[in-house]
Amino acid sequence: MREIVLDTETTGFEPEAGDRIVEIGAVELINYVPTGRTYHQYINPERSMPDGAFQVHGLGDDFLKDFPVFAQIGQAFVDFIGTDRLVIHNAAFDMKFLNAELKWMGLAPLPMAQSLDTLAIARSKFPGSPASLDALCRRFGVDNSNREKHGALLDSEILAEVYLELIGGRQPTLTLAGQEKRVAVDDGANWKARPRPKPLPSRLTEAERAAHAAHVDGLGDGAIWKKLA
Repeated sequence: MREIVLDTETTGFEPEAGDRIVEIGAVELINYVPTGRTYHQYINPERSMPDGAFQVHGLGDDFLKDFPVFAQIGQAFVDFIGTDRLVIHNAAFDMKFLNAELKWMGLAPLPMAQSLDTLAIARSKFPGSPASLDALCRRFGVDNSNREKHGALLDSEILAEVYLELIGGRQPTLTLAGQEKRVAVDDGANWKARPRPKPLPSRLTEAERAAHAAHVDGLGDGAIWKKLA
């Protein structure tokens, strides 16, 4: 099964108010394992960057001005994700922006059913607890020390680790759903020591052996040591 863990950075909150995507990052998973294949693209939003958005991701006008506009990369992005499931934290936000950009290009929108919202999973699994990506990193011990600002590719890589924890830990396919496996437990009652292939050498010196023999001889014929000899 192929899944794409995805994140975007934008100029704001509402595409219909003129906000645009400025970065897309995505990580490919096959059967819940990262393949090393990624998608990463900075995008010229064809507008100025509001200060509030700049404080979040640090992508300014001078940096973005020489990158392609979305219309130049949209088809390549769609080709990369295909029809496979998109794993997104707060999927409604990213899907809203992606579909607005695709609509302005004249391409078909992505169905919401194609997305899986890890924010919704976290809220369902841990009701009442913080469910931000940073909070989930703390909960699961995922290293996010490099996340000084939001970045689409870095956030996708972090989210991939968080997602695997949310669904039951790394490589969940190793658990065979619906199959009960019985394992015999040895309580030690039937344990028997196997003989050594080579006996250990005696630690007694010849003087100690002779002293022991003399002591046993002095105990008389009824000594238990003589019966065990």
